[in-house]
Amino acid sequence: MLAVALRDTACSNALRRFLGSNRHEVVRRHQICVFRSLRWLETQSFPNNDVPFRKQLKDEAKRKRLEDNTTDLSSTGRNNHPALDRWELTVGLEIHAQLNTERKLFSGASALVNDQPNAHVSPFDFALPGSQPAFQKGVLVPAIRAALALGCRIRERSQFDRKHYFYADQPAGYQITQYYHPFATDGTIELHGHDGIAPEDGEMVQVGIQQVQLEQDTAKTVLQPPSEVMLDFNRVSHPLIEVITLPQIHQPKTAAACVRKIQALLQAVNAVTTGMELGGLRADVNVSVRRKNMESLSSVNTLDSTPVTLGQRTEIKNLSSIKAVEDAIIAERNRQISVLEDGGIIEGETRGWTLGASDTVKLRGKEGEVDYRYMPDPDLQPLFIGNDLVATLTESLPQLPDKIVAELVEEHGLTMKDAKTLVELDDGDRLDYFDLVCEELAVLLHEATEPPEIVPERRRNPSVMVANWVLHEMGGLLSARESIFSPDKVPARDLAYIIMMLERDKITGRTAKQVFAEKFDGDERNVEAIIKGENLLLVELSDEQYQAMARELLDSNSPMAAQIKHGQIGKLGYFVGQMMRKGEGKVVAQKAEATLRHLLEL
Repeated sequence: MLAVALRDTACSNALRRFLGSNRHEVVRRHQICVFRSLRWLETQSFPNNDVPFRKQLKDEAKRKRLEDNTTDLSSTGRNNHPALDRWELTVGLEIHAQLNTERKLFSGASALVNDQPNAHVSPFDFALPGSQPAFQKGVLVPAIRAALALGCRIRERSQFDRKHYFYADQPAGYQITQYYHPFATDGTIELHGHDGIAPEDGEMVQVGIQQVQLEQDTAKTVLQPPSEVMLDFNRVSHPLIEVITLPQIHQPKTAAACVRKIQALLQAVNAVTTGMELGGLRADVNVSVRRKNMESLSSVNTLDSTPVTLGQRTEIKNLSSIKAVEDAIIAERNRQISVLEDGGIIEGETRGWTLGASDTVKLRGKEGEVDYRYMPDPDLQPLFIGNDLVATLTESLPQLPDKIVAELVEEHGLTMKDAKTLVELDDGDRLDYFDLVCEELAVLLHEATEPPEIVPERRRNPSVMVANWVLHEMGGLLSARESIFSPDKVPARDLAYIIMMLERDKITGRTAKQVFAEKFDGDERNVEAIIKGENLLLVELSDEQYQAMARELLDSNSPMAAQIKHGQIGKLGYFVGQMMRKGEGKVVAQKAEATLRHLLEL
């Protein structure tokens, strides 16, 4: 019997299970979550802690935001090197994303990574002698969808290579990747002003995608103070794609926007498990500087094969947030400029950066192709992708975020900010909810027997009203209750009914928010029953009562009334608010404002 000694007790136990069983793989049952239409199955698991996992994530996010506020390189003077005007920055990105699959890349073991350590490991994942890789065809579906979303050309033939290096998290001594023959090449993405690019880049930047390649992930390293290192092999051979951009980015803010855009595209086609916030995506950045209007030493080819000379690059590894990408580039850019201004030279290095730091640190000398000793993997045949598969996935590809945002702005009248927020929130679930509420509201308005009691010029865009409730009113309650979004909190038809009653002046805005909050908090009655049961229907005041209330308020604050008459119209809202409070749900804001304007002769 093979004897294997591992320091990690959990690894030893897992090995004993393998060696004591006739089966070659152990696959634990997993949960399957069915996503909305056009989405594929995704597996997920959460650690069993006393504190809910989402609560931990939220607390960690708050902590990081506080740290960002105190060490924000991008919003202070520290981001501008005194000699910055004499130098040009160039950035290329390498983005690693975990694919949304049930199985690992080269074994049938489950792709769950957040389960108990070493629970989903095959003999090949441990690199046991005699074990062989077995390519899992299901990996191709999310991989091709990701490449199509990035505008890439899918190559009919690709090949796997071995990238040799020794580290404890890679027991085979090499990583299987597609360095020389990737499955997708020649893509491009467009970044616009609303994507958050730097003002210096104008309205739009186009960034080329050099290639998208399949590769296997490494084990997760867990440090146990003071000196022990534990390894979780659940992540070994988890399928990754590596997205490599061309070095066509020249501003840190634009680089961050590019990572954010790529993440959004991958999530839109359900190609990845999670984003940066949960560790499902991480970025490496290649940074170089050169004097403006001067040529340097290194040469690369751009998307159109035009030679461009760049400065010596360094690579910053494993950045795990959008903010980290921007700040790390700023720090490394400033370091390189300082070195060159002092007469030094930039060495090819792999460097690290820690959240809140102002400088990058050297990790090791930069490895090249020779150091990694790339070679074709002799245990894996070339990968052939049929045109019929590519055509099928192209036809079924969901709408991409840019197109959805454009429709929301142009056809529904939303602001660019609200449209982008709808698309990005809750992995698209908030957008689905918005669509449902709009559909229900249209049905209710069509079925209504009473004519709308609204002055025509006051009629508002229904989509804009729905967006306001879905984003802002719902968002406020989610924050106040520290809850997560679910369309079941307030069913779409209930929210549509609230909006219809509000727009037709059957209830006031204050009442609408009250009913909405009651439904959010679990009231099982439908909205109509709540309004009738609590006597919330608007019993509007007469014109004489509106005028009497308005006169009383104006007389009690005649100095402010005089200021309004002399042009300070913005202060009119104060009196409207006072009338709303005094009316206790019987005052309509628009009519209160009209009454005040009449009395003030505006």
